[in-house]
Amino acid sequence: MIRIAILDDYQNTALDCADWASIPGDPEIVVFREHIPSEDAVAEALAEFDIVVAMRERTPIPASLMARLPKLQLLVTTGMRNSAIDMQAARARGVPVCGTALLPYAAFEHAWSLILALAKHIPREDRLMREGGWQAGVSEGLHGKTLGVLGLGKLGAKVARVAHAFDMRVIAWSQNMTDEQAAEHGATRVEKEAFFRESDFITIHMVLSDRTRAL
Repeated sequence: MIRIAILDDYQNTALDCADWASIPGDPEIVVFREHIPSEDAVAEALAEFDIVVAMRERTPIPASLMARLPKLQLLVTTGMRNSAIDMQAARARGVPVCGTALLPYAAFEHAWSLILALAKHIPREDRLMREGGWQAGVSEGLHGKTLGVLGLGKLGAKVARVAHAFDMRVIAWSQNMTDEQAAEHGATRVEKEAFFRESDFITIHMVLSDRTRAL
């Protein structure tokens, strides 16, 4: 019998998000809702599993861990990018790594929900209302404000496009961005110092790397 482990499903959603019944052979599926804090504990917990499903990048899967998983045949990650998995080690072990389909709208919708919640003080007002209060202050409008977008890839470009619906000014910066690339997405490229000085709101859409760390 194939044994499948699902890691870090703290929202308890994994079993409802896929058609597990379509997997032949009636596999045993074990869901780990709580994060396993150490590599030793992860190795012990997963030693008897054939397939490991990683929910995002919540648990590192380096070469040292793979070496301690003798039955591992397949790694699956939600999304198509997971920097917590040592891809070179997986190739060396002959372990395929698969990803799930991307939802192109989810992240930029979430980014805008955070911007609006911040501008309109939604968490504070929600808490105040539940305590019997009402409108502790005046919310901030987005009209005429400046949105700074760090990284104008597919996601950053979507966020920038929505900003124009609020009549916001959009500026952008990244190490390799050109004026033309920024203009293509309705943004103005500025230097880094001006970016942080002029932005009322900043949204970051860059992969964490040595180049982007501690910007």
